[in-house]
Amino acid sequence: MVFEKELMNIALLHYSVPPIVGGVESVIAHHARMMSGDGHSVRLIAARGEAMNDDIPLVRIPLADSRHERVTQMNEELKRGEVTANFESLRDELAGELQNALADANVLIVHNVCSLNKNLALTAALHQLHLAGKLPRLILWHHDLAWTTPRYLPELHEGYPWNLLKTDWGGTTHVVVSDLRQDELAGLMNLDHDSIRVIPNGVDLDRFYKLETLTQELLDKTHLLDAAPILLLPVRITPRKNIELALQTVAELRKSYPQAALVVTGPLGPHNANNIRYFDILTNLRRELSLEGSVHFLAELRDGFLPDEVIADFFRVADALFFPSREEGFGIPLIEAAFSHLPAFCADIPPLKKLGVSDAQFFSPDEDPANAAKMVAGYFQTSMPVRLAMRARASFRWEAIYRQHIESLLA
Repeated sequence: MVFEKELMNIALLHYSVPPIVGGVESVIAHHARMMSGDGHSVRLIAARGEAMNDDIPLVRIPLADSRHERVTQMNEELKRGEVTANFESLRDELAGELQNALADANVLIVHNVCSLNKNLALTAALHQLHLAGKLPRLILWHHDLAWTTPRYLPELHEGYPWNLLKTDWGGTTHVVVSDLRQDELAGLMNLDHDSIRVIPNGVDLDRFYKLETLTQELLDKTHLLDAAPILLLPVRITPRKNIELALQTVAELRKSYPQAALVVTGPLGPHNANNIRYFDILTNLRRELSLEGSVHFLAELRDGFLPDEVIADFFRVADALFFPSREEGFGIPLIEAAFSHLPAFCADIPPLKKLGVSDAQFFSPDEDPANAAKMVAGYFQTSMPVRLAMRARASFRWEAIYRQHIESLLA
């Protein structure tokens, strides 16, 4: 389904936001970054934390804190089952501050406040405003559920305001982070499973791998992280590297893995004009094999050699080394693959056989591409770590989560 993107003013609410350390705080930061990057106006609303940047400000509401002195006093009363004037005063003050903070917002995304009892006055203020029609479109994002978590049950009582945490308020969108939470919330609020969106948490690969800025730029331009598997060929573009076999193998591999891709990192070999003609042959072959979006020559994006740090990054993000050279003096990419824990598929030539011994898979430099592809596919079909890595990259990168789930949620 294609959604026409409407730019919106989005508010994200929680007790605290980064740099306060916490799982929910981290998720909010990633959401805010991606929404802002997609053109939306984003604000954070919390008691503690900081603005992320000039484009993502923080509206601070001290009473939204789960640790505020007045909130702590209220929580002690609520644990005893007492709903006092202190609770009602906090609720009404928070309602007023929330209205001010939400001026001109189109969407309010509330993280955990409406499923945990950390500040029930804040929960009740939101409920009061929602029933009065004074909130924008409301999305309740549930990471944890107090009523299904044994350690919280001694603090809960039947009736208002505790039942706000297990009652569907109507006119809201419920989001949970896993199938388990979906089952729990559906049972708790008597909701249809399909009405509850499951949007997982993810990983920021740029930060996880500590990718160089240049690497990030090249990955963005090639969309390489959307591919699976990713074959790496870190060589100069010269005929002895036998790059045409890599292209033909990828074309065959795509019959089993339609998203398969190849990245060739090196520039044209500098000492032979034939290399220019060879590159023309390769780009023509890429077109003939319909691999324009699947085979990436980084020489088309950047002149000269890439820094070693960037090459190391590509070893981190790739799924395998594919090394079909007809001639090598040594074969350092095979050693780099070893240090990167990458499976290696190499031409059966003496230097590479000496290095790889029985710890790499070998094929003839004149191998039938269909047979080479079968070798690669067979490995990926049986290797649990590689299968898990490819599935995680497709489904659990923040960018993938945003495209697959959050864009349509906002639309």
